[in-house]
Amino acid sequence: MMSHVSSITKEEIAKLDKEEFPGRIIVIDTIEAAEKAVRYLSLFSMIGFDTETRPSFKKGLRYKVALMQLSTEDACFLFRLNKIGIPASLEKLLSSKEHIKIGLSLRDDFATLHRRTNMQPENFIDLQQIVGTYGIEDFSLQKIYAILFGKKITKGQQLTNWEAEELTESQQKYAALVAWA
Repeated sequence: MMSHVSSITKEEIAKLDKEEFPGRIIVIDTIEAAEKAVRYLSLFSMIGFDTETRPSFKKGLRYKVALMQLSTEDACFLFRLNKIGIPASLEKLLSSKEHIKIGLSLRDDFATLHRRTNMQPENFIDLQQIVGTYGIEDFSLQKIYAILFGKKITKGQQLTNWEAEELTESQQKYAALVAWA
């Protein structure tokens, strides 16, 4: 079994080298591109999963999920749900019992997804529910990643406009990294 600390401070994380997603990032903003991406993703038994929603700074104002990231070891697909919705092929993949989807704090992701679809996600693993069995006491992706891999994930793009006409390179890199991690 791997030896690691059970907790890490923000100060300790700040001293670590920054992690970067090592693969290709593909922005999906058409139904045709989504179909092709899902065919590729269907070849893998495990897929990293995350979503991004435009932040709201007004009480009572909530946006629909704008971006879904699905990642393999070497490629991350950024599905622009605000532009294409959730195509049937993507819903089928998310509800597939054949593919394991791995994410963090999935309850939040599923709640925002339910504003777009009634699809029932299947075969998802929430890292927050299993890291405790390995003695890890911190539940944020940034801290879990730092404990396990000794690198930091910077969250500078987290509160940006995920509904922007074009995603910036920084947004793309952040989105890919968190799904892959």
